[in-house]
Amino acid sequence: MTNATYSSAELMIVNAARLLRDGDVVFVGVGQPNLACNLAKRTHAPNLVMIYEAGVIGAQPARLPLSIGDPTLVSGALSVCSMYDIFAFYLQRGNVDVGFMGGAQIDRYGNINATVIGSDYAHPKVRLPGSGGSQEIAAWANRCYLMTPHQKRRFPERCDFRTSVGALDGRGERQEIGLRGGGMLAVVTDLGILEPDEDGELTLAALHPGHTEAEARENTGWALKSAAHVRFTEPVTEKELDILRNELDPSGIHLKGGA
Repeated sequence: MTNATYSSAELMIVNAARLLRDGDVVFVGVGQPNLACNLAKRTHAPNLVMIYEAGVIGAQPARLPLSIGDPTLVSGALSVCSMYDIFAFYLQRGNVDVGFMGGAQIDRYGNINATVIGSDYAHPKVRLPGSGGSQEIAAWANRCYLMTPHQKRRFPERCDFRTSVGALDGRGERQEIGLRGGGMLAVVTDLGILEPDEDGELTLAALHPGHTEAEARENTGWALKSAAHVRFTEPVTEKELDILRNELDPSGIHLKGGA
């Protein structure tokens, strides 16, 4: 336990890291998911196998990688192969346990939009970077997690565009089209954690200390349901903060001055 202050970014990174299990094979993205995976490997999951999109398997980075092509990923890695091999022979074959996702919008069934904001694809309000490999990861990883601030604009009832699939319009629909895995199994926000119910609809499963169910509902674009027993997450520890701030991101590139 700690009495230290921490940022919302640090809160989300720590709680995302705790979702990972020792021995998981994880498809690691850049940015905050990168921090979460490296934090997990340095704490409770030393046998985490990190895969990076550029073609690095079993990365052992001596410092926080700045991109998926950072040279620090290669030293000590189990294997280095092509991007095609990563997707065709590892991800689609079912050898990836976890994929960390990102996006501008996530809807009530865990579908993700990272393409356009606005209903007109040809003339959107905002054109976003697009999917990269996220559409494949969402379809074929056994579990998917996401970190995002809990804001109503980020949680519409339906995405303006579906870049990456969650449960489509219900878990049965995902299963009907033959996708493997459970889709989006947890969304970590700065208020708590959302998890899907039996039909695939995201519900409030946990709150961070100091936050309320009413606060989560006010910041969600649909009538957010709560689990039968909403739990509270464990406080961020001094050890987790020390690793994040002093070992992984001492320059505050992703933590945004989280102290």
